[in-house]
Amino acid sequence: MVYKKIFLIFVFLIFLINFVSAHCPLCTIGAGVAAGAAVYLGVSKIIVALFIGAFAVSIGWWFGNIIKKRYIPFQKTSLIVGSFLLTVIPLMPLFNVIGPLYLPFIGEYGKTYAINYALIGSIFGGLVVTSTPSISQRITKLRKGKMVPFQGIILTFILLLIIALIIQFTIV
Repeated sequence: MVYKKIFLIFVFLIFLINFVSAHCPLCTIGAGVAAGAAVYLGVSKIIVALFIGAFAVSIGWWFGNIIKKRYIPFQKTSLIVGSFLLTVIPLMPLFNVIGPLYLPFIGEYGKTYAINYALIGSIFGGLVVTSTPSISQRITKLRKGKMVPFQGIILTFILLLIIALIIQFTIV
């Protein structure tokens, strides 16, 4: 009961926000909610890691946009990579999914390596968030400057959903 009251207060406070300078906070909140919902619904750990990676890169990008003055070279990139590493690495024990990676072109019979599917999933999530702005710009250019409201957010979630469905029905 206490959690419901805290959640309702949090939702109410979100609606009091007057100004947001970019869509990144919405992406960040959306990716975090999606990851939490996935855990709650019992979705594969690889898919949860996909959303965690997207969440981590989105937070880094958001902080990179907040800091207007450049203090170090590659500041925004450093913040994005740092956010990813500082979010994903501590959570790896919770989302650890070790599986085989067979490479048939190495050696006479091929080689099999043990890889962490969750780490690969989180990297894919980060790549989706990183590539979405350029994809959105291309779509806008193809549509002769017309944008769908919240086009970047919609595109990010559609791409994450497609990758999640592919993972759920092929790997898991």
